[in-house]
Amino acid sequence: MKIAKIEQFRPKHRTRLIKITTDTGIVGWGETTLEGKPKSTWAAVEELADYLVGKDPLRIEHHWQYIYRSAFFRGGSVLMSALAGIDQALWDISGKNYGVPAYKLMGGATRDKIRTYAHWGIGDFSEDGLEKARERLDWLQKNGGYTAFKSGPSGKWRAHEPPSKIDEFVKAAYMMREWVGDDVDLYFDFHGKMTPALAIEICNEIKGMRPGFVEEPIPQENKDALKVVSEAVPFPIATGERLLSRWEFRELLEANAVAIIQPDVSHCGGMSELRKIGSMAEAYYIHTAPHCAIGPVALSACLQVDACTPNFFIQEQVDAGLGNGLLQNDWVVKDGYIDLPTGPGLGIEIDEEAACRNIDPSVDELGGELWLHEDGSVADW
Repeated sequence: MKIAKIEQFRPKHRTRLIKITTDTGIVGWGETTLEGKPKSTWAAVEELADYLVGKDPLRIEHHWQYIYRSAFFRGGSVLMSALAGIDQALWDISGKNYGVPAYKLMGGATRDKIRTYAHWGIGDFSEDGLEKARERLDWLQKNGGYTAFKSGPSGKWRAHEPPSKIDEFVKAAYMMREWVGDDVDLYFDFHGKMTPALAIEICNEIKGMRPGFVEEPIPQENKDALKVVSEAVPFPIATGERLLSRWEFRELLEANAVAIIQPDVSHCGGMSELRKIGSMAEAYYIHTAPHCAIGPVALSACLQVDACTPNFFIQEQVDAGLGNGLLQNDWVVKDGYIDLPTGPGLGIEIDEEAACRNIDPSVDELGGELWLHEDGSVADW
């Protein structure tokens, strides 16, 4: 069996798909969506296709090593996202070739179902804002029975903020706890916007409502600063969606800087690398909560690795990740869980009429905006 053709599609906002077809007719799908760089991974996949066409698609590890190591410059968000989508598609082909879900080729299932959380929060305390937040919560509880939610302080944050802005977020956190009760997990994503001092202050203000974790309280580049935050906060700290390989995670793990890591299957090098990162973390008693805020192919790839990772904790997903009109059968969340995939490969059937098309590439995509503070300086998104 040989790789005969590699195609790319942009069928939805914030969705870049790769389709690898073999000379035997088996097709594998992957997702190369890179927020803020919608054209870059497309070009990278075109370059890598020159190497892949004509090769055996089942030599997944060999191809991963070649793509990562053959060029003088390694890593980076563009190459690793392109590699991630290719890796996903090769695992999809491999599972379909052997007639089993990909996780059965990665060691087999370590669980019977996969816990997931939804995005929900209170960002507006007007009567209309509170009503919409309540409606969203009611919908999620009826359509999925979620027992875990993630929110976060929105907007721009400087090195420090006045009490009124901090108190508004603290009020929202405690109100969310009051609404959902003590049997539900609540997580908060600070999106790397805070300084260590501000993150520690806010985390200690919300500790009474017992968050499940706070994600990216500060940017992820400085492991020592992350450890300062972790040691000053009485609940788990999580990070990792912008770390791109096991080598980047190694420093974080060895420093014991966080309790939970969040590698992204479409940015960290794919399913192969996500599984290796999880195995490394297991030795440090650190759990994985893979980041996935894009489309259904990426979520499907996550579910395969979640199934066979012993130290898996919980899976992120957004509404679009469950199908978004691209799957013949959407993923279903029941009582906060997604059943273990049973289909071969990634466990999905793509609606090719919907997926094999290209929307206007000029549409702005999340992560590409330029945020500025009132004084004109750059603010973190």
